[in-house]
Amino acid sequence: MEQARALWFIHNDLSGSNDREALEDVVDHCSACNLRIAYRSSFPSDDLPTPAILDAGSIDLVIVFAGDGTVNATLEALAGWGGEVLILPGGTMNLLYHRLFGDTEWQDVVRKTGRGELVTRRPGVISTALGTAYAGLLAGPGTKWNDVREAMRKSDVLSMATETREAFVSTVRDEPLACIEPPLGRREGYPLLLLEPHDDGFDVYAYHAESTSEFVDQLLALAQRDFRTGPHDHIGREEKVTLAGVNRHGFGVLLDGEPGETEGPAEFALDTCKVDLLALNPSPNGENDA
Repeated sequence: MEQARALWFIHNDLSGSNDREALEDVVDHCSACNLRIAYRSSFPSDDLPTPAILDAGSIDLVIVFAGDGTVNATLEALAGWGGEVLILPGGTMNLLYHRLFGDTEWQDVVRKTGRGELVTRRPGVISTALGTAYAGLLAGPGTKWNDVREAMRKSDVLSMATETREAFVSTVRDEPLACIEPPLGRREGYPLLLLEPHDDGFDVYAYHAESTSEFVDQLLALAQRDFRTGPHDHIGREEKVTLAGVNRHGFGVLLDGEPGETEGPAEFALDTCKVDLLALNPSPNGENDA
């Protein structure tokens, strides 16, 4: 029998999707598919492995079973490494997983990994002064809706009510965000912009929740665990944009779901992932973006 391929397994001990049963399921599938977990890290309790540590342990495969935030931290830590990274859906959104594998079940992905049937990709990502967005980037006062989503995820009714009120206030009163270079959409800006990366550019979506009906639509989107699906318009596809508050102030950012803040106008540019990610063979008409 062919020797099992050794790997480093990373999961997030704070993720609701990483309970004991789910982790054991992943471990069992790896073992059944000739993949041996030689080392493991429970992030953020444990430090993430570095390229030097992986090379010293003769590891050429890292599996990350976590949400987009942990995946982001892992890929940033492994930038420049010569091995391969397999992303598995261990979070709420799992946007990068679906970009690489579409709707394929993770069990099938693990089997294909063990058989050597996947290819490597370095997908397009978004580079910013705050870091790299692999799954997507949200910006503007509407990022407060993420606090509502987190409260819903934790089933914290009191916090959900408080955060919903604050999200309403921020969306209506805080300085709107505009795309100033190139000028896209309306000059008076929006409460929320989404940048969604692809290999040949990133789509720019403008979200608005300004009327009673749109706020209701936004709450319905939250009930489905994705505030990104609220009322929005596609306003362009670009390789580089500069965003700013309409009064040139800084703004809130969610980088793969992790919060940050700019100090003023900020540039966002298309870049390429700096480590090989395992993915399905691309379809004849292009990448496997979901």
